[in-house]
Amino acid sequence: MTRVGYFQFDPQFGKVDKNLETVLGALNKVDVDIMVLPELAFSGYYFTNRDELESLAENPKSSQTIDALVGLCKERDFYIVTGFAEKSEERVFNSALLLGPKGIVTTYRKTHLFNTEKKVFDKGDTGFVVSTVRGVSIGMMICFDWVFPEAARTLALKGADIICHPSNLVLAYCQRAMLTRCIENLIFAVTANRYGTEKRPQGTLSFSGQSQVVAPRGKLFHRSAKDEEECFVCEIDIAQARDKKITPNNHLFFDRRSEFYELS
Repeated sequence: MTRVGYFQFDPQFGKVDKNLETVLGALNKVDVDIMVLPELAFSGYYFTNRDELESLAENPKSSQTIDALVGLCKERDFYIVTGFAEKSEERVFNSALLLGPKGIVTTYRKTHLFNTEKKVFDKGDTGFVVSTVRGVSIGMMICFDWVFPEAARTLALKGADIICHPSNLVLAYCQRAMLTRCIENLIFAVTANRYGTEKRPQGTLSFSGQSQVVAPRGKLFHRSAKDEEECFVCEIDIAQARDKKITPNNHLFFDRRSEFYELS
């Protein structure tokens, strides 16, 4: 069995050190294999402009934030998937990092930017990647990627057992849609959303909480409240994500007829 979980909390905009302290305090005694944190968990989300984003973005290879998280992974012997404002030379990405006891395992850069993200972030260029840790294949996507079924399907076709899904959700549909993604791909999904409100010069955003763990065939293991902090962990059986039989005569992937999926 694999222990997975998420930490739902209310990151404070621009207060990187305070947000890191909150995360370290919440996770320092957690017994887990893979823990998922929200999108942009340390910087905050609703940037006024590109300059503000650049002032809070970090290069993960020289980041005290990442060093502290890797140190926690080493101390507790687990892995973390976290949202992160990633600076890479002149570009800045809305990214998710898979971290472990030995450092950064994989970086995913958000493919589908949402609303005003397009004004401040560069377009993600990694594509959808799957990494294996402790025999478990992990795919990552970020928040608005949920609305594109191709994202989850691509990860599933690449062998993902679990989709780790850092999020800052403001729309009302994602939590229900991820049940469908787990049905149509027969995989697990951990959506780590934030809650709370960011009041910024350009307006106010309220986030929906309701982080969740979903199993293949759409079984909801647990869903958090809309407006409460919660660190949740559960055990999952990865074998369930590797059985792609829908009936004795139907296989989710072998029955695909991709020759008919092309637009004419």
